[in-house]
Amino acid sequence: MNPRDLLLRPVALADLPALERIAAASEHGISSLPNDQTKLRARIERSAEAFASLDDASGEETYLFVLEDRSRGEVVGSSGIAASAGFHDRFYSYRNEFVVHASPALGVSNRLHTLHLCHDLSGYTLLTSFYIDPAYAHGPAPQLLSRARLLFILQFAERFNERIAAENPGLADQAGQSPFWDAVGRRFFDMDYPQAEAVTGGRNKAFIADLMPHSPIYVPLLPEAAQWAIGQLHPVGELPFSILQEEGFDADTYIDIFDGGPTVEANLALLRSVRHARALEVQAEAAGFGLPAWHLAVNAERAGFRAVLAELPTTAQALAPDHEAVLRLGVLPGERLWVSALWPDASERSRP
Repeated sequence: MNPRDLLLRPVALADLPALERIAAASEHGISSLPNDQTKLRARIERSAEAFASLDDASGEETYLFVLEDRSRGEVVGSSGIAASAGFHDRFYSYRNEFVVHASPALGVSNRLHTLHLCHDLSGYTLLTSFYIDPAYAHGPAPQLLSRARLLFILQFAERFNERIAAENPGLADQAGQSPFWDAVGRRFFDMDYPQAEAVTGGRNKAFIADLMPHSPIYVPLLPEAAQWAIGQLHPVGELPFSILQEEGFDADTYIDIFDGGPTVEANLALLRSVRHARALEVQAEAAGFGLPAWHLAVNAERAGFRAVLAELPTTAQALAPDHEAVLRLGVLPGERLWVSALWPDASERSRP
């Protein structure tokens, strides 16, 4: 796989068969893409409207990207953005807290782990729908698929929240059974974990408030399997989670209300790809100095958004019109593109 063959772009209706394949391949709770052709078609149409809309953003928008290997003409991954988590209602999570119970008379003090149902993350911009073909998981493709979304948000910041979150899949077996759900959610819902995920559609969990208790859950009272599952990742979630951690997302505060997987959150401005982002103008007499390094490179369009991987001089301030990254992004002389080093640490520049 040549990194220069990879292109991230907005999803199109012609990608429906590829999305059906991705949705079918995703395990329970891993992707917010529904395994249903009608719903996928509606998701594509909503995404197209969000990318093309000239109206002010409402927060209801969802944006869906696909990763294409142009040498094969195949879609090999997907990722998305929900502009505002819980737009139609509150977005629920469990917040990790610790309480101290003490008795001076007995000389006893216990620090206990508790879970508090909250909607702290309502309104946050949510990263969703990450999937990468296993054949492309061991290379730069997942980096492009995940990180380019942050540069899209950076360029069109008025359409998003400055706080970003992402849910990550928790422990579940091959049948989709979750030890955390079995110990907590099932007590108040007469349904299996996959059924509950299907009901919410991966985004709206407001009905939880009608049935779940709002009093704290004392973790030591849960079965050992459920306690162990809190904040733990499903194996297929390790790759996207590691990328978000490298970006600077915090994973210690919130967990998913269904499977107990870690929900990460951060301020956009503090994320690594955003901190290292710089705008380059396309100029006829551009010159760059310094060692070449792999960068994310994105154009400055919304409906025609494109993101690629490119080797650029580390100190480049402009690029020539015939530079291969400029040509792949379709940027014209006088226009700008945004770039961010994949691995800003000089010791990592040789990574493929």
